[in-house]
Amino acid sequence: MKKILFLFFTIIQAFAAVSMEELTWENGDTLLKFLQRNSIPMSLYYNLDKEDQELASEIAYKTKYQILKDDNNNIEQILIPISDDLQIHIYKDLNKQYVLNFTPILYNKENRILRINVKTSAYQDVYEESKSATLARAMVRAFRGSINFRNIQKGDEIILYYEQKRRMGKLFGDIIIKMARIEINKNSQEIFYFNENYYDKNGKEVESFLLDKPVNYLRISSKFSTARYHPVLKRYRAHLGIDYAAPTGTPVKSAGNGTIIFVGTQNGYGNVVKVQHASGYTTLYAHLSRFAKIKKGQKVKQGQVIAYVGSTGMSTGPHLHFGVYLNNKAINPDSVIKIAKTQLNKKDLDEFKKVVNAHEKKINLFIQDNKENPPKEEDFENYIELDSI
Repeated sequence: MKKILFLFFTIIQAFAAVSMEELTWENGDTLLKFLQRNSIPMSLYYNLDKEDQELASEIAYKTKYQILKDDNNNIEQILIPISDDLQIHIYKDLNKQYVLNFTPILYNKENRILRINVKTSAYQDVYEESKSATLARAMVRAFRGSINFRNIQKGDEIILYYEQKRRMGKLFGDIIIKMARIEINKNSQEIFYFNENYYDKNGKEVESFLLDKPVNYLRISSKFSTARYHPVLKRYRAHLGIDYAAPTGTPVKSAGNGTIIFVGTQNGYGNVVKVQHASGYTTLYAHLSRFAKIKKGQKVKQGQVIAYVGSTGMSTGPHLHFGVYLNNKAINPDSVIKIAKTQLNKKDLDEFKKVVNAHEKKINLFIQDNKENPPKEEDFENYIELDSI
């Protein structure tokens, strides 16, 4: 991983003047269009295997990506994130030929604590103190189903212990609220993040599940995975969704209430439907044989048929590729699919209690020492001039 970072930035020292430009991925753009627009051989895409062509379809709208150019304005390297852990890396090799690889994303993790007294509203005050809308959204999402934020009044206290990522000096990906304490009218409510769900102090689950399984399937043919190094292929692979094997024509249902935001084709995914849900969640249904009578902008109910299983795009057989995204970042569908709630078993409960004790100690120490809140986040210009050392 360090070699990848080194490769990207050693170019900076190879020219008298270079520039790194940060851009935003446009809605509806594809890797093929991007390569053609920048005069990069489209064979980079066509030479990928089917799984990697499908993975290249994961570039999300509004994703920030970087282009490094030499002093003659020629593209030397490109980094395009496709998840919190994996990115497309395009660069020139020693023969000055473009190469495309999937490489892990390098970022730093930061654990921080924020403490405020409400002046206007919980969301607005958290944002104003942190200048991070991502943090404010994460707080609301974490307490979904357990707190009515309209009941929070002026003077109530909010403490957030959270984990965030930083890449190239900027916040990257989503924020995980590890523990939160909200005092409403002198009554304190706490939640703790454990095994991808939120629990109260006694280990009772507090987050309501959003989604249901979208299809009656025969088996799961491929599970969700992020940037993992394949020891045989000697490269990084990922699968940012769940594949449900089912016969062609099997009805595909919307996993939750929402609004259809896309109906059409999408490179390696073939026929695709996307549905926008509450709290920043989006679901994707791919490789469809055909669509039901739906259109963009239409509202759908959980369980409503929106399409039918197929094998379009880069598919080796009939199945539904089901993806779940939180603020445009792929997450494990199993973490939000509606399942029968179960109590934590003794082993998990013992581990959970250790987590609770550790988090509470950090927050109590923060309060005891009267520590200051983290510095507010800043916006950066998207064009940076770099001079060689």
